[in-house]
Amino acid sequence: MSLFNFGKKKEGEKNTAVCDCACGCGCTASEANEIKTACCPEAKDGICCIKVLGAGCKSCHEQYENAKEAVQKMGLSVEVEYITDMEKVMEYGVMSMPAIVVNEKVVSMGKVLKTADVIKLIEKESV
Repeated sequence: MSLFNFGKKKEGEKNTAVCDCACGCGCTASEANEIKTACCPEAKDGICCIKVLGAGCKSCHEQYENAKEAVQKMGLSVEVEYITDMEKVMEYGVMSMPAIVVNEKVVSMGKVLKTADVIKLIEKESV
C-alpha cells in the first residue's frame, strides 16, 4: 500500500461508503453532506451525527470533551464520536486537528473550540 493512495478507488470500484449516523438512514457519503431532519427523522433539530477527528493528543481529547459537553447542554440525543484512525480522518480531507464534523460536514479544524463555540457551530448547522 502506497502512502499516497488514501481514498483512491480502483478502476470499476463503486462508492460503497454509507452514512454511519445513529439513525441508520443508509445515505451514501455524498448524500450525507445534505443530511437534515427529512433524511434522518430521528435527528433532533436536524443534527444526525457529530464527530471529533483527532490524533489522540491532549488538544484533540479536550475538543472531544467540549463537544460532548455542548451536546449535553443543548439536550441533543446524539452521541459524539471520537475518531483517531488517520485513514478515516483523511477521508474528510482534514489536514489539521482537532476537527469537528456535523452531519458529515467538516465545520471546524485546527483549533480547540470552547463549549460555547461548539454550541454555536451546531446551532448554525441545524438551521
